[in-house]
Amino acid sequence: MEKNPFFTIITVSFNSEKTIKETIESVLHQTVTNFEYILIDGKSSDKTVEIIQSFVDQFKEKEISYQWISEKDKGIYNAFNKGIKLSKGNWISFLGSDDIYLKGALNTYKNHLEHTSKEIDFIHSKVQVENGKMFANPFKWKKFKRKMTIAHVGCFHNKEYFIKYGLFNETYKIAGDYELLLRAKDNLKTYWVNELTVIMGNQGISNHQIKKVYLETTKAKIETANSTIFIAKMEYYLWMLKYQAKKLLYAFTK
Repeated sequence: MEKNPFFTIITVSFNSEKTIKETIESVLHQTVTNFEYILIDGKSSDKTVEIIQSFVDQFKEKEISYQWISEKDKGIYNAFNKGIKLSKGNWISFLGSDDIYLKGALNTYKNHLEHTSKEIDFIHSKVQVENGKMFANPFKWKKFKRKMTIAHVGCFHNKEYFIKYGLFNETYKIAGDYELLLRAKDNLKTYWVNELTVIMGNQGISNHQIKKVYLETTKAKIETANSTIFIAKMEYYLWMLKYQAKKLLYAFTK
């Protein structure tokens, strides 16, 4: 009987021809091969699917499961859910179509997971954003219940988490990854890897719709984390005030 792969990596794409080749190559060139790679394309009209197809033989040569579909979807979390339903791995990650795993990243995660006796819901690491920002702090519930403090791309989720808490809520368009992890509240069991594993692209939807990110984050805090409406709204207005202040400061110093 064939064993399940250790990891499942899911990449969602739409018209990603400028970046997806480098993303796929970063997965192909990992030193660990006991994983599957699933690409969910949203019916791209550029050369994205052509690029995805061009890697079929290379993954086959390395005996790595590589599957893809290209069809209309209802947003990124609908596409993530499609990938989860196809997955067979014990640990699931979501690598953006402009994100890059550093060489040896999967080996780093695997070594930590194999040498811990803890029962954990997800493992996460340092993530470097292309614009210079660094996500480099372990998970802390007190901070996390107020805002997203980790980079989702640097996480691998235990498949059992989805079985226990369900798939992504597709009514969310940007903050669904935050809402998903809020469901366990302070019972969320995490594992921190103090190593850089991923370079995160700066083209993601959340980087260009800040107000919507804050609104959806506020919604998740109220509906899932049981935050009071008053506190959640106050934090929202504080975020927006700080964001606008930063924009003004940048405009004056540019």
